[in-house]
Amino acid sequence: MDILKLKHLGTFAGGLLLGTAGVKALSSKDAKKAYVQATAAALRVKDCILNTVTNVQENAGDILAEAKQINEDRAAQEEEQVKEAESGKDEE
Repeated sequence: MDILKLKHLGTFAGGLLLGTAGVKALSSKDAKKAYVQATAAALRVKDCILNTVTNVQENAGDILAEAKQINEDRAAQEEEQVKEAESGKDEE
């Protein structure tokens, strides 16, 4: 047999062995516990993010309402100043 063929055969056998051992390791009780813990952590992160997004959305609505009120007040003030300036010109 050629050494190159033996090398490929050894590589194949090693991969097969590692694959079989990997499947056993991934399906063990310890691995299952790790999967459960990781999933639980991911769900906690999701809840935290959703709460943060909800708070930001509520605040954004308040901010928008306040900004609109500021603009309305400013427009009314400018309109009042224009009327005062016009009435001052009329008096002259």
